[in-house]
Amino acid sequence: MKTVVKSIRLDKKTLNQIDEMAASSKETFSSFTSELIEEAIKMRRCPGIMFDDGPAGRRARIQGTGLEVWEVIQGYQSLNNNFNALKKAFHWLTENQLLAAIGYAKVYPEEINVLIGKNKALTPETVEKELPFARRKH
Repeated sequence: MKTVVKSIRLDKKTLNQIDEMAASSKETFSSFTSELIEEAIKMRRCPGIMFDDGPAGRRARIQGTGLEVWEVIQGYQSLNNNFNALKKAFHWLTENQLLAAIGYAKVYPEEINVLIGKNKALTPETVEKELPFARRKH
């Protein structure tokens, strides 16, 4: 991705917090701050979505759940984008949580489609290759 140099002013407390977080994540100040800003923009554009680290990396999740957005959207697509069927399939989620996932997927379809594609490409063989400890007993 092409980047642009832009200067911003930060108060010392915010600067120190970013420095500490970037150092603990072993990222540069610039890349960490860019990620923070990108996530803040996405969360502001899509209320009800938050970001969290998981086994597969940092991903968009439905706030108040452990579900990643792509998981709900994959289910939604498998139900022919039928919202009532989605509500029944994910009965423990509120309508607002489901709408937040759908809204995020509409705004960031390429991100969600890549994750759905990766999930669909999983086979027992690829899982064993990526996660040797998950080998099936023969």
